[in-house]
Amino acid sequence: MRELFDEVSGKSPLDPEEAVRRTTRGPRRKRFYVQADVAEAPGGFTITLDGKPIRTPSGHQVVAPIPDIAEAIAAEWNAQQEFIDPLTMPLTRLANSVVEGVVGRVDDVADDVVKYLGSDLLFYRAGHPEALVAREAALWDPLLFWAADALGAHFILAEGIVHVRQPDSAIAAARAVLPGDPWSIAALHVVTSLTGSALLALALMRGVIDQDQAWAAAHVDEDWNIEQWGVDEEVAARRAARLVDFQAAASVLKALNPAVG
Repeated sequence: MRELFDEVSGKSPLDPEEAVRRTTRGPRRKRFYVQADVAEAPGGFTITLDGKPIRTPSGHQVVAPIPDIAEAIAAEWNAQQEFIDPLTMPLTRLANSVVEGVVGRVDDVADDVVKYLGSDLLFYRAGHPEALVAREAALWDPLLFWAADALGAHFILAEGIVHVRQPDSAIAAARAVLPGDPWSIAALHVVTSLTGSALLALALMRGVIDQDQAWAAAHVDEDWNIEQWGVDEEVAARRAARLVDFQAAASVLKALNPAVG
């Protein structure tokens, strides 16, 4: 089972796109268990396959902090048919990421999220056409105002792709509200890397926007191009795969931070 879990999780602990690439290679594996269940374990709740707890490639038992997350992971395993399809198991991959790459390294992962604040998607605006400029402003400006008012983080906007150094005080203010538990920071990192915006991830975690709003805000320019030139099927397929991981990470953020606002 450990080899299978390695395949499900992907190569890089916090790189969902690498996980997708990895899991499309190699032979498919048959389902080898009857039932996935949830059981209490030290520190939380574990997922079992026919009574045996799932473990990471290095042998660590996977323990979710709350039953809702553990049950959602078990549901992924129960949903498998004759063959196991890792692409349909984003929470399982995230769980492995937490255990293998985040536990004991929360500050390192938080620092990686902070790097996005130096060149966040929301800071760099189109100069034209006017309709795109207006659309970016409508979706992004409220989040910048929220960051300033609620977090005390005052960021600088730029037109085009010329880098603008953000104030250290703004980055520090946003850094101060990053979560300190492994599951939340891992989920926040996934949302950040998939959207290109740590501010979007923070706003999502705090309930300022919902999943649909965050995903739409992350794809303003892409959706604009689709309207002008049509859908690129290959790009659309990659976006659909990223959405699966985004939704899984967003569900973890919501489950662990229901009262944050």
